[in-house]
Amino acid sequence: MPLDDWPEADRPRERLYFNGPTALADAELLALQLGSGTRGKDAVEVAREMLAAYGSLAGVAGREVSELARRPGVGRAKAARLAAAFELTRRLPREVYAAFGPLMEDLSREVFRVALLDAQNGLLRDLIVSEGTLSASLVHPREVFKPAILESAASVILLHNHPSGDPTPSREDVRLTRQLVECAHLLDLRVHDHVIVGRGRYTSLAERGII
Repeated sequence: MPLDDWPEADRPRERLYFNGPTALADAELLALQLGSGTRGKDAVEVAREMLAAYGSLAGVAGREVSELARRPGVGRAKAARLAAAFELTRRLPREVYAAFGPLMEDLSREVFRVALLDAQNGLLRDLIVSEGTLSASLVHPREVFKPAILESAASVILLHNHPSGDPTPSREDVRLTRQLVECAHLLDLRVHDHVIVGRGRYTSLAERGII
């Protein structure tokens, strides 16, 4: 059954519109990029098969566009659409790092910063939420999202540095990120990414599939 023939409350597009993108499963988000399926399979089924074949969204994103085009139900046009969407997600963290990396990569203490964005993803302002010890900072959702509410921000980007220079996320980084994403959803805010700044390099938790 085409997605447009699903009950309205179950359609991924309508659920995203009314509940935000975090309400959708990976297969549903992928299906929205595909737009349609193939004979006997809707877009969500095709997306589920892709995720099963490649293991995750990151696995799909890592494939060559020509390989994606050969999958049943995809083809060249849909593969190009997917490749463009994945490239956009890769460019955002690079731009964030280019803007904030020079401010954060040589700090001796861990600093947690939040960038507040408007509905067009323009920067409203950025601020430091907390400054910690050499190895950790204390971050509370209240301090992260209160400025976003006051500024009427539509979305945020989270950043913090690792004074060691290694931007590999710790378990605590992952736990905190997931907690903040859940809180943001309750406030109808979107967390685009959490970028960990190292020395000369960075890690995007969105690229890792954590957001």
